[in-house]
Amino acid sequence: MIRFASILGAGLMALSLAAPTFAADVTLKLGHIAVPEHPYGKGADYFAKLVGEKSNGSIEVKVFPSSQLGGQKDLIEGMVFGAVDMALVGTAVLGQFQPQISIFDMPFLFDDREHAYKSLDSVGMELGKSLEGRGLKLLGYMENGIRHLTNDVRPVKTPDDMADMKIRVMTNKIFVEMMKSLGASPTPMAFSELYSAMQQGTVDGQENPSAHIFTKRFYEVQKYGSKTAHAYSPEPMLISMISWGKLNDEQKAIIEDAAKEAIAWQRQVSEEEDNEYWKEIEATGKMEVIDVDRSKFKEATAPVYEMFAETVGQDNIDKIKALSTK
Repeated sequence: MIRFASILGAGLMALSLAAPTFAADVTLKLGHIAVPEHPYGKGADYFAKLVGEKSNGSIEVKVFPSSQLGGQKDLIEGMVFGAVDMALVGTAVLGQFQPQISIFDMPFLFDDREHAYKSLDSVGMELGKSLEGRGLKLLGYMENGIRHLTNDVRPVKTPDDMADMKIRVMTNKIFVEMMKSLGASPTPMAFSELYSAMQQGTVDGQENPSAHIFTKRFYEVQKYGSKTAHAYSPEPMLISMISWGKLNDEQKAIIEDAAKEAIAWQRQVSEEEDNEYWKEIEATGKMEVIDVDRSKFKEATAPVYEMFAETVGQDNIDKIKALSTK
């Protein structure tokens, strides 16, 4: 009897080993440049989880963080040609493909997060429709965060303190002109090169949300952090039109529902963690965090609106102002 049981057990084990493993019907690669701990890195992972649950495992989203699939321009081009299925990218880079989306890079555009969300979910989604003809479908906007300034030269409390500082910016005309209006010398540079550039003194400082300042450990090579909150950075969530075209209606609905739910979740996480990141940065004892009079910075950057009103559309600026919560 014991011998029969052992033979039966061995047979069942052999059958289980020989049984096929069922793969997902659809696998989508999603890339972004942040570390997984970043709020939109968490958002990407949460989206992947939701898609798996809503599709009962028939759709798998594989997330590739930390620029594993390339920089943001690489990700966009990859989606256009179908080599990358999905990505989270910044409006600063996406604006090179659809200039009016660069409106969300304008300085001091929003009163607060509520104003930003209302604008992105209406004006932002309308602007995103034109991306479909360029090979990209916009699913919505996650949040990168509110951008602040850091440097390794001197405390910055007013725009005058920024005179002649070499500040790294994204390759984006609005950010270049914004820094010029503040008296700094803008230096466009890829995000992946930034830490070493600050460490080596190639640039004096940079501007980014607190999540990047902390998770990328910029406080190790920057003495001063000024809470300028000069711009809000959304993080558009995109899918390749090639990949989108391969999905059936039910699968498309799952992707859209999961994106909507993940975006709402991620925005809340980002807002909650913003203040915590500043506390963590201060707790390192390596960076002096400075509160500034933002009105002086806002006044200094006002000419940027005259420069780019035609590019981003004065009508779009007016629509966003009309959604003001104040």
